[in-house]
Amino acid sequence: MRVAMIGTGYVGLVSGACFSDFGHTVVCVDKNASKIERLERGEIPIYEPGLEKLVAKNVDAGRLSFTQSLADAVPEADAVFIAVGTPSRRGDGHADLSYVYAATEEIAAAINGYTVVVTKSTVPVGTGSEVEAIIKKVRPDFLPGTHFSVASNPEFLREGAAIDDFKRPDRVVVGAEDDKAREVMSELYRPLFINETPIVFTNRTTSELIKYAANAFLATKITFINEIADLCEKVGANVQQVAKGIGLDGRIGKKFLHAGPGYGGSCFPKDTLALVRTAQDHDSPVRIVEAVVDINKKRKEGMVDRVAAALGGSLSGKTVAVLGLTFKPNTDDMRDSPSLDLVPGLIAAGATVRAHDPEGMGEAKHLLPEAVNYCDGPYHASEGADAVVILTEWESYRALDLDRVKGLLNQPVFVDLRNVYDSATMTAKGFVYSSIGRP
Repeated sequence: MRVAMIGTGYVGLVSGACFSDFGHTVVCVDKNASKIERLERGEIPIYEPGLEKLVAKNVDAGRLSFTQSLADAVPEADAVFIAVGTPSRRGDGHADLSYVYAATEEIAAAINGYTVVVTKSTVPVGTGSEVEAIIKKVRPDFLPGTHFSVASNPEFLREGAAIDDFKRPDRVVVGAEDDKAREVMSELYRPLFINETPIVFTNRTTSELIKYAANAFLATKITFINEIADLCEKVGANVQQVAKGIGLDGRIGKKFLHAGPGYGGSCFPKDTLALVRTAQDHDSPVRIVEAVVDINKKRKEGMVDRVAAALGGSLSGKTVAVLGLTFKPNTDDMRDSPSLDLVPGLIAAGATVRAHDPEGMGEAKHLLPEAVNYCDGPYHASEGADAVVILTEWESYRALDLDRVKGLLNQPVFVDLRNVYDSATMTAKGFVYSSIGRP
Protein backbone atom coordinates (compact mmCIF):
# COMPACT_ATOMS: atom_id res chain seq x y z
CA MET A 1 0.00 0.00 0.00
CA ARG A 2 0.98 3.63 -0.39
CA VAL A 3 1.20 5.78 2.73
CA ALA A 4 1.72 9.51 3.29
CA MET A 5 2.98 10.36 6.78
CA ILE A 6 2.42 14.03 7.63
CA GLY A 7 5.02 15.07 10.19
CA THR A 8 8.52 13.70 10.74
CA GLY A 9 8.67 14.11 14.48
CA TYR A 10 9.12 11.18 16.81
CA VAL A 11 5.84 9.42 16.00
CA GLY A 12 5.80 10.22 12.29
CA LEU A 13 9.36 9.20 11.54
CA VAL A 14 9.27 5.97 13.54
CA SER A 15 5.86 4.99 12.15
CA GLY A 16 6.84 5.84 8.58
CA ALA A 17 10.07 3.87 8.79
CA CYS A 18 8.31 0.85 10.31
CA PHE A 19 5.47 0.87 7.79
CA SER A 20 8.05 0.95 5.00
CA ASP A 21 9.84 -1.97 6.62
CA PHE A 22 6.53 -3.87 6.46
CA GLY A 23 6.77 -3.46 2.68
CA HIS A 24 4.53 -0.45 2.14
CA THR A 25 5.67 2.57 0.14
CA VAL A 26 5.87 5.56 2.47
CA VAL A 27 6.43 9.25 1.83
CA CYS A 28 7.14 11.32 4.94
CA VAL A 29 6.14 14.98 4.66
CA ASP A 30 7.39 17.92 6.69
CA LYS A 31 7.37 21.66 6.03
CA ASN A 32 10.67 22.08 7.82
CA ALA A 33 13.10 22.28 4.90
CA SER A 34 16.23 21.70 6.97
CA LYS A 35 14.73 18.59 8.55
CA ILE A 36 13.86 17.11 5.15
CA GLU A 37 17.32 17.94 3.83
CA ARG A 38 18.91 16.19 6.82
CA LEU A 39 16.71 13.14 6.37
CA GLU A 40 17.58 12.96 2.68
CA ARG A 41 21.26 12.98 3.69
CA GLY A 42 20.59 10.11 6.07
CA GLU A 43 20.78 12.25 9.23
CA ILE A 44 18.17 11.40 11.86
CA PRO A 45 16.97 14.47 13.81
CA ILE A 46 16.04 12.47 16.93
CA TYR A 47 17.86 9.85 18.94
CA GLU A 48 16.13 6.46 18.88
CA PRO A 49 18.10 3.19 18.96
CA GLY A 50 18.02 1.42 15.60
CA LEU A 51 16.16 4.15 13.72
CA GLU A 52 19.08 5.37 11.62
CA LYS A 53 19.71 1.89 10.21
CA LEU A 54 16.02 1.24 9.63
CA VAL A 55 15.58 4.49 7.71
CA ALA A 56 18.70 3.88 5.60
CA LYS A 57 17.62 0.32 4.78
CA ASN A 58 14.21 1.36 3.49
CA VAL A 59 15.44 4.45 1.66
CA ASP A 60 17.92 2.22 -0.17
CA ALA A 61 15.10 -0.22 -0.98
CA GLY A 62 13.04 2.60 -2.49
CA ARG A 63 10.18 2.19 -0.03
CA LEU A 64 10.80 5.32 2.07
CA SER A 65 11.26 8.90 0.89
CA PHE A 66 10.93 12.44 2.20
CA THR A 67 9.42 15.62 0.83
CA GLN A 68 8.22 19.08 1.80
CA SER A 69 5.31 18.84 -0.62
CA LEU A 70 2.12 17.45 0.87
CA ALA A 71 0.42 18.00 -2.48
CA ASP A 72 2.86 15.58 -4.11
CA ALA A 73 2.57 12.86 -1.47
CA VAL A 74 -1.17 12.71 -0.75
CA PRO A 75 -2.86 12.12 -4.15
CA GLU A 76 -1.34 8.64 -4.62
CA ALA A 77 -1.78 7.53 -1.02
CA ASP A 78 -4.22 4.88 0.17
CA ALA A 79 -3.83 6.19 3.72
CA VAL A 80 -2.67 9.57 4.98
CA PHE A 81 -1.49 9.67 8.59
CA ILE A 82 -1.55 12.93 10.54
CA ALA A 83 1.42 12.76 12.93
CA VAL A 84 1.97 16.41 13.81
CA GLY A 85 2.47 17.84 17.27
CA THR A 86 -0.39 18.34 19.73
CA PRO A 87 1.30 20.23 22.58
CA SER A 88 -0.55 21.58 25.60
CA ARG A 89 -2.22 24.83 24.68
CA ARG A 90 -0.73 27.67 26.62
CA GLY A 91 -3.04 28.96 29.30
CA ASP A 92 -5.65 26.22 29.64
CA GLY A 93 -3.94 22.83 29.22
CA HIS A 94 -6.10 21.69 26.30
CA ALA A 95 -4.32 19.96 23.42
CA ASP A 96 -3.38 22.44 20.72
CA LEU A 97 -4.96 21.01 17.56
CA SER A 98 -4.04 23.86 15.22
CA TYR A 99 -1.39 21.77 13.46
CA VAL A 100 -3.80 18.85 13.04
CA TYR A 101 -6.50 21.03 11.52
CA ALA A 102 -4.10 22.92 9.26
CA ALA A 103 -2.75 19.62 7.92
CA THR A 104 -6.31 18.37 7.43
CA GLU A 105 -7.19 21.32 5.20
CA GLU A 106 -4.17 20.68 2.99
CA ILE A 107 -4.86 16.95 2.87
CA ALA A 108 -8.48 17.56 1.89
CA ALA A 109 -7.41 19.72 -1.03
CA ALA A 110 -4.94 17.09 -2.25
CA ILE A 111 -7.00 13.88 -1.97
CA ASN A 112 -7.46 12.12 -5.30
CA GLY A 113 -9.60 9.00 -5.05
CA TYR A 114 -10.70 7.09 -1.97
CA THR A 115 -8.32 7.78 0.91
CA VAL A 116 -8.33 6.98 4.62
CA VAL A 117 -7.20 9.97 6.68
CA VAL A 118 -5.81 8.71 9.97
CA THR A 119 -5.10 10.66 13.15
CA LYS A 120 -1.89 9.18 14.55
CA SER A 121 -1.21 12.17 16.78
CA THR A 122 -2.63 12.00 20.29
CA VAL A 123 -5.88 13.93 20.02
CA PRO A 124 -8.86 14.53 22.33
CA VAL A 125 -12.26 12.93 21.96
CA GLY A 126 -14.12 14.40 18.99
CA THR A 127 -11.07 15.33 16.92
CA GLY A 128 -11.82 12.73 14.25
CA SER A 129 -15.30 14.16 13.78
CA GLU A 130 -13.84 17.64 13.38
CA VAL A 131 -11.29 16.34 10.85
CA GLU A 132 -14.17 14.80 8.88
CA ALA A 133 -16.09 18.09 9.02
CA ILE A 134 -13.07 20.02 7.71
CA ILE A 135 -12.64 17.64 4.78
CA LYS A 136 -16.34 17.93 3.89
CA LYS A 137 -16.07 21.71 4.07
CA VAL A 138 -13.06 21.82 1.75
CA ARG A 139 -14.49 19.15 -0.57
CA PRO A 140 -18.28 19.45 -0.30
CA ASP A 141 -18.74 16.91 -3.10
CA PHE A 142 -16.95 14.21 -1.06
CA LEU A 143 -18.99 11.70 0.93
CA PRO A 144 -17.57 9.99 4.04
CA GLY A 145 -17.21 6.26 3.47
CA THR A 146 -17.33 6.75 -0.31
CA HIS A 147 -14.66 9.27 -1.29
CA PHE A 148 -12.78 9.29 2.02
CA SER A 149 -12.87 7.97 5.57
CA VAL A 150 -11.43 9.31 8.81
CA ALA A 151 -9.91 6.83 11.26
CA SER A 152 -8.15 7.02 14.61
CA ASN A 153 -5.00 4.96 15.17
CA PRO A 154 -3.27 6.11 18.38
CA GLU A 155 0.39 5.30 18.94
CA PHE A 156 1.73 3.48 21.98
CA LEU A 157 5.45 3.91 21.40
CA ARG A 158 7.93 4.07 24.26
CA GLU A 159 10.87 6.32 23.52
CA GLY A 160 13.99 4.18 23.50
CA ALA A 161 12.05 1.07 22.42
CA ALA A 162 9.80 2.52 19.72
CA ILE A 163 10.76 0.25 16.82
CA ASP A 164 10.11 -2.90 18.81
CA ASP A 165 6.87 -1.41 20.11
CA PHE A 166 5.67 -0.74 16.56
CA LYS A 167 6.67 -4.13 15.17
CA ARG A 168 5.73 -6.22 18.19
CA PRO A 169 3.00 -4.22 19.92
CA ASP A 170 0.76 -5.33 22.78
CA ARG A 171 -2.15 -4.24 20.62
CA VAL A 172 -3.16 -2.02 17.72
CA VAL A 173 -6.19 0.23 18.23
CA VAL A 174 -8.21 1.42 15.23
CA GLY A 175 -11.25 3.65 15.44
CA ALA A 176 -13.25 3.66 12.21
CA GLU A 177 -16.84 4.28 11.18
CA ASP A 178 -17.08 2.20 8.01
CA ASP A 179 -15.95 -1.13 6.57
CA LYS A 180 -13.79 0.38 3.82
CA ALA A 181 -11.62 2.15 6.40
CA ARG A 182 -11.34 -1.00 8.47
CA GLU A 183 -10.23 -2.96 5.39
CA VAL A 184 -7.48 -0.44 4.58
CA MET A 185 -6.23 -0.38 8.15
CA SER A 186 -6.29 -4.18 8.33
CA GLU A 187 -4.15 -4.37 5.21
CA LEU A 188 -1.66 -1.84 6.56
CA TYR A 189 -1.17 -3.91 9.70
CA ARG A 190 -1.42 -7.31 8.01
CA PRO A 191 2.30 -8.05 8.65
CA LEU A 192 1.46 -8.19 12.37
CA PHE A 193 -1.07 -10.99 11.91
CA ILE A 194 1.69 -13.60 11.98
CA ASN A 195 2.52 -12.44 15.52
CA GLU A 196 -1.17 -12.74 16.44
CA THR A 197 -1.16 -9.11 17.53
CA PRO A 198 -4.58 -8.14 18.91
CA ILE A 199 -6.18 -5.46 16.76
CA VAL A 200 -8.96 -3.63 18.55
CA PHE A 201 -11.50 -2.19 16.13
CA THR A 202 -13.86 0.35 17.64
CA ASN A 203 -15.39 3.71 16.80
CA ARG A 204 -13.29 6.86 16.61
CA THR A 205 -14.42 8.34 19.91
CA THR A 206 -13.56 5.21 21.84
CA SER A 207 -10.18 4.92 20.11
CA GLU A 208 -9.32 8.52 21.01
CA LEU A 209 -10.26 7.95 24.64
CA ILE A 210 -8.29 4.67 24.85
CA LYS A 211 -5.05 6.56 24.25
CA TYR A 212 -5.70 9.13 26.97
CA ALA A 213 -7.00 6.55 29.42
CA ALA A 214 -3.92 4.36 28.90
CA ASN A 215 -1.45 7.18 29.53
CA ALA A 216 -3.41 8.49 32.49
CA PHE A 217 -3.48 5.03 34.08
CA LEU A 218 0.29 4.57 33.66
CA ALA A 219 0.94 8.04 35.05
CA THR A 220 -1.29 7.11 38.00
CA LYS A 221 0.75 3.95 38.68
CA ILE A 222 3.95 5.99 38.74
CA THR A 223 2.43 8.59 41.04
CA PHE A 224 0.99 5.90 43.32
CA ILE A 225 4.34 4.19 43.86
CA ASN A 226 6.01 7.57 44.41
CA GLU A 227 3.57 8.33 47.23
CA ILE A 228 4.12 4.85 48.67
CA ALA A 229 7.86 5.59 48.53
CA ASP A 230 7.31 8.66 50.68
CA LEU A 231 5.41 6.55 53.17
CA CYS A 232 8.18 3.94 53.13
CA GLU A 233 10.67 6.60 54.15
CA LYS A 234 8.50 7.55 57.13
CA VAL A 235 7.92 4.00 58.41
CA GLY A 236 11.20 2.33 57.43
CA ALA A 237 9.91 0.12 54.62
CA ASN A 238 11.58 -0.56 51.26
CA VAL A 239 9.60 0.67 48.24
CA GLN A 240 11.37 -1.68 45.83
CA GLN A 241 10.26 -4.68 47.86
CA VAL A 242 6.76 -3.23 48.19
CA ALA A 243 6.65 -2.78 44.40
CA LYS A 244 7.80 -6.35 43.85
CA GLY A 245 5.30 -7.68 46.37
CA ILE A 246 2.34 -5.95 44.73
CA GLY A 247 3.64 -6.24 41.16
CA LEU A 248 3.62 -10.04 41.29
CA ASP A 249 -0.16 -9.79 41.57
CA GLY A 250 -1.36 -10.34 38.02
CA ARG A 251 -4.11 -7.80 38.52
CA ILE A 252 -1.51 -5.09 39.19
CA GLY A 253 1.63 -6.02 37.24
CA LYS A 254 5.20 -4.95 37.86
CA LYS A 255 5.61 -2.31 35.14
CA PHE A 256 5.58 1.41 36.01
CA LEU A 257 6.13 0.70 39.70
CA HIS A 258 9.60 2.26 39.89
CA ALA A 259 9.75 5.11 42.38
CA GLY A 260 11.62 8.21 41.28
CA PRO A 261 11.52 11.98 40.79
CA GLY A 262 8.22 12.04 38.90
CA TYR A 263 7.15 11.36 35.33
CA GLY A 264 8.05 13.55 32.37
CA GLY A 265 8.36 13.20 28.62
CA SER A 266 6.31 14.05 25.58
CA CYS A 267 3.14 12.16 26.53
CA PHE A 268 2.20 11.76 30.18
CA PRO A 269 2.33 15.42 31.25
CA LYS A 270 0.35 16.82 28.32
CA ASP A 271 -2.03 13.86 27.98
CA THR A 272 -3.04 13.76 31.63
CA LEU A 273 -3.67 17.50 31.55
CA ALA A 274 -5.66 17.25 28.30
CA LEU A 275 -7.80 14.44 29.75
CA VAL A 276 -8.50 16.55 32.84
CA ARG A 277 -9.61 19.47 30.67
CA THR A 278 -11.75 17.27 28.40
CA ALA A 279 -13.46 15.69 31.41
CA GLN A 280 -14.12 19.10 32.97
CA ASP A 281 -15.62 20.37 29.72
CA HIS A 282 -18.04 17.43 29.72
CA ASP A 283 -18.93 17.92 33.40
CA SER A 284 -17.44 14.54 34.31
CA PRO A 285 -14.24 15.34 36.21
CA VAL A 286 -11.53 12.69 36.57
CA ARG A 287 -10.47 13.57 40.10
CA ILE A 288 -7.87 10.83 40.38
CA VAL A 289 -6.08 12.17 37.30
CA GLU A 290 -6.38 15.73 38.60
CA ALA A 291 -4.60 14.60 41.77
CA VAL A 292 -1.95 12.81 39.73
CA VAL A 293 -1.15 15.97 37.76
CA ASP A 294 -0.86 18.05 40.94
CA ILE A 295 1.19 15.48 42.88
CA ASN A 296 3.63 14.93 40.04
CA LYS A 297 4.25 18.65 39.59
CA LYS A 298 5.00 19.07 43.29
CA ARG A 299 7.18 15.97 43.35
CA LYS A 300 9.50 17.21 40.61
CA GLU A 301 9.78 20.56 42.35
CA GLY A 302 10.53 18.81 45.66
CA MET A 303 13.65 17.04 44.39
CA VAL A 304 15.70 20.19 45.10
CA ASP A 305 14.87 19.81 48.79
CA ARG A 306 16.06 16.19 48.74
CA VAL A 307 19.43 17.21 47.39
CA ALA A 308 19.67 20.05 49.91
CA ALA A 309 18.83 17.68 52.76
CA ALA A 310 21.61 15.31 51.70
CA LEU A 311 24.01 18.25 51.87
CA GLY A 312 22.98 19.26 55.35
CA GLY A 313 20.11 21.58 54.45
CA SER A 314 21.82 24.25 52.33
CA LEU A 315 22.88 24.38 48.68
CA SER A 316 24.53 27.78 48.86
CA GLY A 317 28.08 27.61 47.57
CA LYS A 318 27.83 23.87 46.84
CA THR A 319 28.66 22.15 43.56
CA VAL A 320 26.30 19.40 42.40
CA ALA A 321 27.01 16.85 39.66
CA VAL A 322 23.76 15.95 37.89
CA LEU A 323 23.92 12.72 35.88
CA GLY A 324 21.12 12.48 33.35
CA LEU A 325 19.03 15.29 31.89
CA THR A 326 16.54 13.54 29.58
CA PHE A 327 13.26 12.33 31.05
CA LYS A 328 14.31 8.69 30.54
CA PRO A 329 17.28 6.77 29.10
CA ASN A 330 17.78 5.96 25.40
CA THR A 331 16.30 9.21 24.15
CA ASP A 332 17.39 12.80 23.69
CA ASP A 333 13.93 14.05 24.66
CA MET A 334 13.94 16.76 27.32
CA ARG A 335 10.22 17.55 27.29
CA ASP A 336 8.91 17.94 30.84
CA SER A 337 11.97 16.16 32.18
CA PRO A 338 12.50 16.37 35.96
CA SER A 339 15.81 18.07 35.14
CA LEU A 340 13.88 21.14 34.00
CA ASP A 341 12.75 21.59 37.61
CA LEU A 342 15.79 20.25 39.45
CA VAL A 343 18.62 22.04 37.68
CA PRO A 344 17.15 25.58 37.76
CA GLY A 345 16.07 24.93 41.36
CA LEU A 346 19.60 23.98 42.39
CA ILE A 347 21.02 27.08 40.74
CA ALA A 348 18.36 29.33 42.30
CA ALA A 349 19.32 27.91 45.72
CA GLY A 350 22.93 28.96 45.20
CA ALA A 351 24.49 25.77 43.82
CA THR A 352 26.83 25.34 40.87
CA VAL A 353 25.68 22.56 38.55
CA ARG A 354 27.98 20.27 36.58
CA ALA A 355 25.89 18.08 34.28
CA HIS A 356 26.24 15.18 31.89
CA ASP A 357 23.86 13.22 29.68
CA PRO A 358 24.88 10.75 26.94
CA GLU A 359 22.41 12.15 24.37
CA GLY A 360 20.51 15.10 25.82
CA MET A 361 23.06 17.87 26.33
CA GLY A 362 22.48 19.46 22.94
CA GLU A 363 18.80 19.95 23.67
CA ALA A 364 19.49 20.81 27.31
CA LYS A 365 21.55 23.82 26.29
CA HIS A 366 18.40 25.35 24.80
CA LEU A 367 16.22 24.65 27.84
CA LEU A 368 18.37 24.99 30.95
CA PRO A 369 20.08 28.07 32.42
CA GLU A 370 23.31 29.19 30.79
CA ALA A 371 25.09 28.75 34.10
CA VAL A 372 25.09 24.94 33.75
CA ASN A 373 28.55 23.46 33.20
CA TYR A 374 28.30 20.57 30.72
CA CYS A 375 30.82 17.79 31.18
CA ASP A 376 32.34 15.03 29.06
CA GLY A 377 31.21 12.18 31.29
CA PRO A 378 30.09 11.20 34.80
CA TYR A 379 33.61 11.32 36.22
CA HIS A 380 34.30 14.71 34.70
CA ALA A 381 31.05 15.96 36.22
CA SER A 382 32.03 14.57 39.63
CA GLU A 383 35.33 16.44 39.79
CA GLY A 384 35.23 18.84 42.73
CA ALA A 385 31.50 18.35 43.34
CA ASP A 386 29.96 18.21 46.79
CA ALA A 387 27.31 15.71 45.69
CA VAL A 388 26.42 13.44 42.79
CA VAL A 389 22.77 13.16 41.75
CA ILE A 390 21.56 10.38 39.45
CA LEU A 391 18.50 11.80 37.73
CA THR A 392 18.22 9.54 34.66
CA GLU A 393 19.13 5.86 34.84
CA TRP A 394 21.30 5.59 31.72
CA GLU A 395 23.15 2.28 31.49
CA SER A 396 26.48 4.09 31.60
CA TYR A 397 25.60 5.28 35.12
CA ARG A 398 24.62 1.85 36.45
CA ALA A 399 28.10 0.49 36.99
CA LEU A 400 30.18 3.52 37.92
CA ASP A 401 33.60 3.05 39.50
CA LEU A 402 32.36 4.17 42.89
CA ASP A 403 35.83 4.43 44.42
CA ARG A 404 36.84 6.72 41.58
CA VAL A 405 33.70 8.83 42.03
CA LYS A 406 34.32 9.14 45.75
CA GLY A 407 37.89 10.22 45.15
CA LEU A 408 36.76 12.98 42.79
CA LEU A 409 34.17 14.46 45.15
CA ASN A 410 34.78 17.12 47.77
CA GLN A 411 32.51 15.15 50.07
CA PRO A 412 31.03 11.67 49.52
CA VAL A 413 27.37 12.60 49.06
CA PHE A 414 25.44 10.48 46.56
CA VAL A 415 21.75 11.19 45.82
CA ASP A 416 20.22 8.34 43.82
CA LEU A 417 16.83 9.49 42.55
CA ARG A 418 16.38 6.29 40.49
CA ASN A 419 17.43 3.69 43.09
CA VAL A 420 20.17 2.38 40.81
CA TYR A 421 22.52 1.35 43.61
CA ASP A 422 22.24 -0.78 46.73
CA SER A 423 22.03 1.14 49.99
CA ALA A 424 24.23 -1.26 51.97
CA THR A 425 26.96 -1.23 49.31
CA MET A 426 27.01 2.56 49.10
CA THR A 427 27.14 2.97 52.86
CA ALA A 428 29.95 0.39 53.12
CA LYS A 429 31.95 2.39 50.59
CA GLY A 430 31.67 5.46 52.78
CA PHE A 431 29.04 7.44 50.91
CA VAL A 432 26.37 9.56 52.49
CA TYR A 433 23.73 7.85 50.41
CA SER A 434 20.19 9.05 49.76
CA SER A 435 17.67 7.18 47.61
CA ILE A 436 13.90 7.04 47.09
CA GLY A 437 11.72 5.11 49.52
CA ARG A 438 14.39 2.91 51.02
CA PRO A 439 15.93 2.80 54.52
